[in-house]
Amino acid sequence: MSVAKVIEITAESAESFEDAIRKGVAQAEKSVRNVQGAWVKEHKVVVDGGKVSAFRVDMKVTFVLD
Repeated sequence: MSVAKVIEITAESAESFEDAIRKGVAQAEKSVRNVQGAWVKEHKVVVDGGKVSAFRVDMKVTFVLD
């Protein structure tokens, strides 16, 4: 039997939402093992001077406990 845990993280990228997702998952992998997937809850942008300066995602990351 497997037991999974879910954590919530926010990740940001100056390039795109996809890059923010990739960076968030990569950073989560540095802290926890056995990451199995992620659910993107929200997409947000940071606006600076009328222009989009950053892309943010709020995610729930699922990993299996040892």
